[in-house]
Amino acid sequence: MWICWREAALTKTCNSGSWCVTISDMLHKNTAVTPREVLDRIAGKYAIQILVAASDGPVRFTDLERLIEGISRRMLTLTLRALERDGLLERTVYATVPPMVEYAATPMALELHEAMLTFTNWSIRHSASVAESRERYDARHAAAG
Repeated sequence: MWICWREAALTKTCNSGSWCVTISDMLHKNTAVTPREVLDRIAGKYAIQILVAASDGPVRFTDLERLIEGISRRMLTLTLRALERDGLLERTVYATVPPMVEYAATPMALELHEAMLTFTNWSIRHSASVAESRERYDARHAAAG
């Protein structure tokens, strides 16, 4: 069995080349990071907002503090460190007083940003359908009970 990351599917054959890996290979390789861990990182409460901001060009720590509503300095610091550690952000410190720190999206993060745009556009296109489905569901369950 193959896992095709391009098609987000479990398949019997691989037609997408480097996007595919056998389940056996994935489970037996000495990789420290599973796909689930990567998904957990990028799906974190603030990670997407940080990556979107950094995808437009280098962004300063203080700008991120202002842009991301409700994030504490500590949580911003921890999230930035984790994204940098995972290779999604590059950190640059400028020798100024006080030091200026900028974060830029890596090529890997820019690729992820494209995928997030696709996902966001899908959600925009289908938001009315989701709202209608919720209304139908709520009406059925209110009547039942």
